[in-house]
Amino acid sequence: MDSGALLDLLGNENRRRILRLLARKPSYVTEISDYLDVSPKAVIDHLRRLDEAGLVESHVDDRRRKYFHIAQNLRLEVQVSPYDFGAKSAYPASADLDLGRCSHLQVTTEFDEATDVGDLAASLDDLRALERELSMAQRWVQGRLTEVQAELSRTIDGENGGHLNAEVLGALAGGTRSTAALAREVEIPEQLVETVLSRLVGEGVVEQVGRKWRIRRDRE
Repeated sequence: MDSGALLDLLGNENRRRILRLLARKPSYVTEISDYLDVSPKAVIDHLRRLDEAGLVESHVDDRRRKYFHIAQNLRLEVQVSPYDFGAKSAYPASADLDLGRCSHLQVTTEFDEATDVGDLAASLDDLRALERELSMAQRWVQGRLTEVQAELSRTIDGENGGHLNAEVLGALAGGTRSTAALAREVEIPEQLVETVLSRLVGEGVVEQVGRKWRIRRDRE
């Protein structure tokens, strides 16, 4: 689901409260209505919106009572900094994801062989500890990212900002790029990318090679 649409959907407090309830246990409309202290009609409308978004599903029990439950596991991240604003949603990777491909990350993955209650509970505790550590590492990376972007901007433009300069240079650090490729990566119009590149060429930081651009070799 588009992250912007997901933000709009979750902007409603009652829909967030419904999801919190359903995360604890499947519930039926009247139960949700009592929990929220709103009319069943309003609950049905919220559930419809959540169902259309694929966030909830329903099933009917032996008494023909319709229960709603959360349908899938996803993560929504919102980032706001002097250098970036955006949201992204991510679904969990498959259990056989090869973490060995993560060159900057070392994670012990000894959670797969648990079968009895004690082992499963211990694995749950270990995974929650891992989640806390990864959250801490993510906050550290975000802080350092902002600091490096600020320093790069000051290096090029003094105290005048230069946020786009830093973004374009960050994209060029991975190798030569065309104007169109830079525009896609930095998510700004090509005309604006050309303006930034022209400024960086004037500063002696970037050079053109054919139809592509790169950081000048004597500046690397």
